[in-house]
Amino acid sequence: MNTESSVSLIIPVFNGAEYLGKCLDAILASDRGPLEIIGVDDGSTDNTYQMALERGMAVFRLPRQSGPAAARNCGASKSKGDILFFIDADVVIKRDTIRRVIENLALHPEHAAVFGSYDDDPPEQNFISQYKNLFHHFVHQQSNMEAFTFWAGCGAVRREVFKAVGGFDQNRYPRPSIEDIELGYRMRKMGYRIALDKQLQAKHLKRWTIKTLLRTDILDRATPWSVLILENKNLPKDLNLRLTDKLIAAFACLSVSMFPFFFHKPWTVVASLLLILSVLLMNRRLYTFYLCRKGASFAVLAFVLHVFYYLYGTGALVVCLLRTSLSSGRNSKVAYHA
Repeated sequence: MNTESSVSLIIPVFNGAEYLGKCLDAILASDRGPLEIIGVDDGSTDNTYQMALERGMAVFRLPRQSGPAAARNCGASKSKGDILFFIDADVVIKRDTIRRVIENLALHPEHAAVFGSYDDDPPEQNFISQYKNLFHHFVHQQSNMEAFTFWAGCGAVRREVFKAVGGFDQNRYPRPSIEDIELGYRMRKMGYRIALDKQLQAKHLKRWTIKTLLRTDILDRATPWSVLILENKNLPKDLNLRLTDKLIAAFACLSVSMFPFFFHKPWTVVASLLLILSVLLMNRRLYTFYLCRKGASFAVLAFVLHVFYYLYGTGALVVCLLRTSLSSGRNSKVAYHA
């Protein structure tokens, strides 16, 4: 592959009229244009489809809402480029983004895919949006450049590799979930290498609320990711699953578990505080990042919410582990009696 490789840009969208225009404007302003821009409307009920058509975008409509995995697969099947570049409809790329993707894959033929991260300047100013987007940025910027997974918010895959691994698992993930993470797992299992380009940054326009954050983090990410980890019998040492993160999660859970014993066993207060202090010190780079970017009060609130994040993330893993154990036990009994 060389720098003349063609790029098909694929955008899955559901009710994205609020953001799609900005997404397309950024693409059209790129210093290197794609071969084609393909939008896949996943059963929108707003004017997304009409807006995309008016802007000259090739748009395909799914017969029913099937999730971004199915939408991306549909776009890939209609595309012609050597590189399949997936971008979410609420993401704004930079002028050099497409060129960086082409150059990365041209200079590194060993890379089957490359992805980036959100930038550190999210436009939505409410606390949850700032916290969530800045956390995503920080995690990706601190992660290994040799990645063990994939991110489809702003990520590209060589066409032949995408076909070889079978694309996104649209049957398993019929709604927004970890379909891109699972795709990355399969690519790695088949021996393909994935690169994280930390300079490949894009702006995320989404407005987060506490409701959407909890629903997404618990139901759409923590739970299915836990199932995937248990199935693969492996906890990857990447992104927010490094050894340090696992220890921090354990300390946070132990600290909170001591709260009910504070009045009966005073020593638990000291132990809990020491554990929380350990969480703070081990994650000091993240909280310093929040402090420098948004100030002291923001950093304190982010710390509290982040401890809660460790609680529900660990809780999801434990619940999935118990379900797996119970299911295995029932299957063993059935096999024994048979």
